[in-house]
Amino acid sequence: MACHDLDHKLNFSPDVRKIVLAGNPNVGKSVFFNAFTGMYVDVSNYPGTTLEISHARVGNDLIIDTPGVYGVSSFNEEERVARDVILGADIVINVIDAVHLERDLFLTQQIIDMGIPMVIALNMIDEAARQGIQIDVDKLAKLLGVPVIPTIAVKRKGFEQIKQAVATARPGNKLEILEDMLSLVPKKVKNQAEAIIILEGDPYVAARNRVKPLNHQEEIYLARRSRVDEIVKLVLKENYSEAFFNIRLSRLMIQPLTGIPFLVLILWMLYQFIGVFIAQTVVRITEGSIMQGYYEPFIINLVNTIISPTSIIGTLLVGEFGILTMPVTSVVGLLLPLVLGFYLCLSALEDSGYLPRIAVLVDRILMRIGLNGRGIIPIILGFGCVTAATITTRLLGSSRERLIATFLLALCIPCSAQLAIITSLLMGLGAKYTIMFVAIISSILVLAGTALNWLLPGKSDDLLIDLPPLRWPQPINVLRKTSNKAVNFIKEAFPLFAGGALLISFLQITGLLVTIQKLLEPITVGWLQLPKEVANAFIMGFIRRDLGATGLFNLSLSPAQTLVSLLTITIFVPCIASTLVIFKERSWREGIIIWTSILIIAFLIGGIVSHILI
Repeated sequence: MACHDLDHKLNFSPDVRKIVLAGNPNVGKSVFFNAFTGMYVDVSNYPGTTLEISHARVGNDLIIDTPGVYGVSSFNEEERVARDVILGADIVINVIDAVHLERDLFLTQQIIDMGIPMVIALNMIDEAARQGIQIDVDKLAKLLGVPVIPTIAVKRKGFEQIKQAVATARPGNKLEILEDMLSLVPKKVKNQAEAIIILEGDPYVAARNRVKPLNHQEEIYLARRSRVDEIVKLVLKENYSEAFFNIRLSRLMIQPLTGIPFLVLILWMLYQFIGVFIAQTVVRITEGSIMQGYYEPFIINLVNTIISPTSIIGTLLVGEFGILTMPVTSVVGLLLPLVLGFYLCLSALEDSGYLPRIAVLVDRILMRIGLNGRGIIPIILGFGCVTAATITTRLLGSSRERLIATFLLALCIPCSAQLAIITSLLMGLGAKYTIMFVAIISSILVLAGTALNWLLPGKSDDLLIDLPPLRWPQPINVLRKTSNKAVNFIKEAFPLFAGGALLISFLQITGLLVTIQKLLEPITVGWLQLPKEVANAFIMGFIRRDLGATGLFNLSLSPAQTLVSLLTITIFVPCIASTLVIFKERSWREGIIIWTSILIIAFLIGGIVSHILI
């Protein structure tokens, strides 16, 4: 890929200098990127993928972040995107973890072999010192042939030196065997970096150049591995005479006997903060007091001075589902506090290094339902907001895993607002019905995941994840990540809510909403054995999950009917926002299949339980 190809793919101006951040996962690239770019960041999907690429213009430089990868190749989507962006780079800032020098230098040597000017940020140098690791930085720079700057990203140390070193970036010392091998590549391949990748057998880059991939990957790999081992031996000294608390704690976190109780404690704390404090206390203020108490009356009165509220336009603007009322209140009053809360916790867990340890702990369990340990992240997020969680399935390694995770989220993971209402209703039923509810929902999750794992072709990727050092989260990093993610979420969520509100308003104006309620009576009354008014709860549940569950409060239901209603509305199709995000992430064809399947499963399970208990 030439530079102009990268410009075309991501709509970059061809006159800017492209500085690409590259490195293994969890080496701190995002901290560097945020420090170099500030808040002026654009995030866009790389064409043909679900991966997001962050980039920002700083003067005449364009700073581009890449997914964390272990090599520049085409083994997975992350590596293909990183490969293409690195191939289009003018300069690469390679962030490496001083604690895992032997691992990270393999990618470093590969980029050096490609002949791209480079600067190395030797990050976490303080953590390496705490673990008894000493690195001769000057010797490392000499052996690699590129500038090496020691840094501590979380403390912003070394950043100015990195910026200054960019002016002295240069190609490093390539493997000697590559000089002879390059003559094997057809001469029409003009780009040396692409020629190296073709030598390593990359079929995509070879196809772009209309040549056949060569088969020297193992030979180059062994030479590169040997070179890295030699460098590490010359520059690194280790002293493990002391036992370190964070190392012992890390081991306890990933062992089932001690790790599971620790995880339960963390999840309980998350639920108390998000499910109780934010979903109930904060949302009661933001949605109830502020948006419904002040914003909606103000905007309704303002519109009423211009147009009749009972007119078609008035209904579309400020009616029950008006685009100036319901979407704004839902996104700002309900979703924003929840999204901020969850991203705050997620960023803190990520910054502390605990998130990868959760993935390792639950990996064996999740493999049985078609996911590896990374799948726990969107599942945890789903208990805050299924819409946001569906977006985060992008971090999973394969399309198969993303499909399974999306289906399970939509099927039986209640969002925090809905979960609060469900919990309130279950508390009034007693322990017997609460246990039945949890057991049935959990069984459905396991059975659905197992079935999808069996039916879908292929298999889940093995969990390849680094365990970064445990450390206290840095408030600035956590707040910056939270704000960036929240802003991007609102940009995606609000148009979806507005579109959904217009649709429901249209159904209401045309009378189709009442017609749908009548059409549902054979299912609600005949099959589920519930009052016909429950149909309203299902319709409202499609608009917003907690709104549907709230509709059950005003109905006279027996404990068994309440359980059936809660089961059905929990399994019931996700809200409008989640549905549209599913269509966006998975395509309309898969979205319709997911939506229809969940609708059938919800009424099927609800009816079976109803005929057993009622």
